[in-house]
Amino acid sequence: MSKKPPVADDPAVEEQSVEEQNPDSAPETAGADSDWEPPGTEAALTAERDQWAAEKAELQDRFLRAQAEFQNSRKRAEKERLEFAEYASTEAVRALLPVLDDFERALKAESADREFQKGMELIHQRLYESLKKLGLQPLESVGQPFDPHAHHAVEMVETDAAADHTILDEYQRGYNFKARLLRPAMVKVAVAPASQERDGSE
Repeated sequence: MSKKPPVADDPAVEEQSVEEQNPDSAPETAGADSDWEPPGTEAALTAERDQWAAEKAELQDRFLRAQAEFQNSRKRAEKERLEFAEYASTEAVRALLPVLDDFERALKAESADREFQKGMELIHQRLYESLKKLGLQPLESVGQPFDPHAHHAVEMVETDAAADHTILDEYQRGYNFKARLLRPAMVKVAVAPASQERDGSE
C-alpha cells in the first residue's frame, strides 16, 4: 500500500517546510545563554576582592613593621657597638693615667744623666700626645675656683693670700676624656681665715 504525500494545505506541513527552507531563521538562544550569570555572582566576586585587598593590606603592614624592626635593630646594634668602643677606649686611657703620672713625677726630679732625662721627656711627650689624640684633656686647676664635680680637696689651708675656695696647688692632675670627667684632680684649697669669716658675719 503506497504512502500518501502530505497535503499542502496542512499548517503543520507548511511550518515544517518553512523551517527546512530557512534553517538560519531559528531563534538564537546561545548568545543569550552566555551572558547569563547565576544569582549572587557579582556579590561573591566583590566579597572575594575585598578579602584579597584586606589580606594585601595586612601583608603590607607586616612587611613595614618587619622592616622598621630591622632598621631599629641595626640602629641599636650600631649604638651598642659605639658605646662598647667608647667604653673600651675610656678604660684603656684610664689604665694609662698612672703611667702618665709616674712620668710626670720622674721628670720633676733632677737627674744627673741628661741623656736619660731627654729620653724620659720624649717618651712622656709621645704618650701624652697619643692619649690627647684619643680625646684626653687635662683639667686646669691651680688658681681656679674649687669645683666639687672636677676637684677632690685633699687639703684645705686658711689663708688670706688667695680668695676663698681657690685652688692653691695640685697633687694629682685631673683629666677629661671626650668632654666627660675621667678623673678629678687632687688639690689643695684656700679657705678664708676664721677671723675674716667672723668679721664678715658681723
